[in-house]
Amino acid sequence: MASPLLATSLTEKVAVVTGSSRGIGAAIALRLAEEGAKVVVNYFGSAQAADQVVQQIKSSGKGDAVAVKADTSTIEGGQSLIDEAIKTFGKLDIIVLNAGAMHSQVLADIDENSYNMHMNFNVKGPLFMAQAAVKHFPPSGGRIIFLSSSVTGHSGIGPNYLIYAMSKGAVEQMSRVLAKDLGSRSITVNTVSPGPVDTALYREGKSQQLLDLIAGMHPPKRIGQPEEVAPIVAFLASPAAQWINGQNIKVNGGFVV
Repeated sequence: MASPLLATSLTEKVAVVTGSSRGIGAAIALRLAEEGAKVVVNYFGSAQAADQVVQQIKSSGKGDAVAVKADTSTIEGGQSLIDEAIKTFGKLDIIVLNAGAMHSQVLADIDENSYNMHMNFNVKGPLFMAQAAVKHFPPSGGRIIFLSSSVTGHSGIGPNYLIYAMSKGAVEQMSRVLAKDLGSRSITVNTVSPGPVDTALYREGKSQQLLDLIAGMHPPKRIGQPEEVAPIVAFLASPAAQWINGQNIKVNGGFVV
């Protein structure tokens, strides 16, 4: 159910959410639509998963959506996604830069391909998509929301995630600088930093024993769910958050304080 505060605040707004066919991105797309937004559901792998998100949105009767395939790790892919949003809905108000890559490697195994993959998905893609998006934001302003990581940005991370941690540190600094650069145009730029969240990306490469150990490190003795991150993004996308700019919002159940 949409909250009273945001009940109609995103009506007629158009949002692009990268990597939104599953996990946190899908939850964000669904929540923005619940608040009335028209959403571009981006995917690169599974068209079926993206179409399911679109159908959920359309069947709710509260928003509208379209699925668009694009490789947001490339400048061309990101630009094509923005172009499709404008072609479909005629404008753009909100961009949520959620797509990313996370793989563990010991230092000795890191090579240029691994480095480029993380930086392309987590840094280069979001940078140039933000650049493309602001060209279409209306005179009244817009919203840029990056997804980062509480763990990498605030207390370090477990071993073997060096390149991932580096890339997310860059995202957080990019958000702060853009908030200063774009604030005079009524464009707010913020970062949402989830802790461990139960997604396929998070579970990749982790044993059940490790997953249980990390869950036990949270005060509630569990990890987060995608639906617990999405409302924070929806709030930052709304007019109610117009005075929140350049901030990094930690959403982690007390895992990092």
